[in-house]
Amino acid sequence: MKKLISIFLVLCLLTALCLAAHAASPLLTDDAQLLTSGEASALEQKLTEISTRQGVDVVIVTVDSTDGEEPMDFADDWFDYNDYRADGILLLVSMETSDWWVSTTGYGITAITDAGLEYISDQFVPYLSDGDFAAAFDTFAELCDEFITQARGGDPYDNHNLPKEPFKWALNVVVALVIGFVVALIATGKMKRKLKTVRQEVKADSYVTPGSLQLTASRDLFLYTQLTKTERPQSSSGSTTHRSSSGTTHGGGGGKF
Repeated sequence: MKKLISIFLVLCLLTALCLAAHAASPLLTDDAQLLTSGEASALEQKLTEISTRQGVDVVIVTVDSTDGEEPMDFADDWFDYNDYRADGILLLVSMETSDWWVSTTGYGITAITDAGLEYISDQFVPYLSDGDFAAAFDTFAELCDEFITQARGGDPYDNHNLPKEPFKWALNVVVALVIGFVVALIATGKMKRKLKTVRQEVKADSYVTPGSLQLTASRDLFLYTQLTKTERPQSSSGSTTHRSSSGTTHGGGGGKF
């Protein structure tokens, strides 16, 4: 009996040590100090809740510089050498040259396809460009949560089923009406100005240049027709992957903001 209790205690200790080691890897590292303390605290809570519930670490890292290392390599190495789960999605933001990079690992590669990453980046990168980093990171975290949930259902977001953005009917109708009114006003204004020089004529002689038209015969000849078809290129599906310095397989992508 004592032996069983001892084994149980050892297992509990090992579990506690594993959890402690995992907890030592922060899901938010804001070395570039882009967030206020309140924003950082709220974001860290969100990342922790999503990561725990989904079993996929969603990580955000900001730095002033990658010290000459390529953003892809920097992001991959950060994830590989900081004791995160085997499944993860990491967003790196480097302020030196306005770089962003998303590194996916394990199930993160399944959840965030190339097409999915393009969709996600279209949502959060504009916030980076505007300097609204809290909104950018919050949007990124929420979309990661949504995409992981979709993938759990067996049909990850990809070219064939990306989320549809809600159409802003009221705003678009108003904008269309205003643009149409302005264009119509300009067009009718030009026509009105041209009509000031119009004078009524009894005959059409004023509109014909003497001797300018000498039509002796006419006929229509159909020579040939040529139809050229070009195959529409098919967009690739899934995730493009590569190996990091540790030998781990990663997906992802990035750009400038």
